[in-house]
Amino acid sequence: MYDMNEIVGSHDLLLVTLDTLRYDVAAELAAAGETPVLSGVLPGGRWERRHSPGSFTYAAHAAMLAGFLPTPAAPGPHPRLFAGRFPGSETTADGTWTFDAADLPAGLAAAGYHTVCVGGVGFFNKLTPLGSVLPGLFAESHWEPGFGVTDPESAAHQIDRVAEVMRRLPSGRRLFLLLNVSALHQPNWFYLDGATREHGDSRASHAAALREVDRHLGRLFDLMRRPCFVIVCSDHGTAYGEDGHTGHRIGHEVVWTVPYGEFVLS
Repeated sequence: MYDMNEIVGSHDLLLVTLDTLRYDVAAELAAAGETPVLSGVLPGGRWERRHSPGSFTYAAHAAMLAGFLPTPAAPGPHPRLFAGRFPGSETTADGTWTFDAADLPAGLAAAGYHTVCVGGVGFFNKLTPLGSVLPGLFAESHWEPGFGVTDPESAAHQIDRVAEVMRRLPSGRRLFLLLNVSALHQPNWFYLDGATREHGDSRASHAAALREVDRHLGRLFDLMRRPCFVIVCSDHGTAYGEDGHTGHRIGHEVVWTVPYGEFVLS
């Protein structure tokens, strides 16, 4: 475990949530060499298997932005990287960075960070009160239709906006950036060669979406200032017919099990 008391204040922080990405698909593509950018930065080139704190985007992100990142799948307890200060916490350890705030962005803002959200799925669209809750935790937030689930170029558009954010960032100000990548989420049929809307989404098109996202992540990492502590993970998985289930917000293994990685860009 990193000592986050040494990281916070000395590093920029990047949290990339690959919305809806299944662990099994991510692990298979990494093993097959089909996501070279991610494999090049993940420790050992492999994903860690973890359990999500929520079965859909809003619940999982609300938990993660309070310091409850996906939990290692092995028996715990597991010390957390970030934790709101409260008595009796069994997952706060010496290396945990604790904060006196209701959420992680507020805690980091109090520590001098500029907090930015570049949203993707509908819970970040700021078009409704509910879609404004998560981006409202950040000092600066961005969303537009081109960042959403229906645009096949969403990942490229989102990283274009990150580039704008980085150009405006004062050199002496530390950054906490959340990028919620929407491309993995349904609909994703258009990432699979030869597929049509009538074919619908599938595990194969989900994998094709991850290959497309991986193609753009090198540019994202190049945009980050050094040193930068990075967390890349899924918020939850999704079902494509397993045991009769389709979608998420259900208690199925493919929904609760997510890929996770953390590393430092230096």
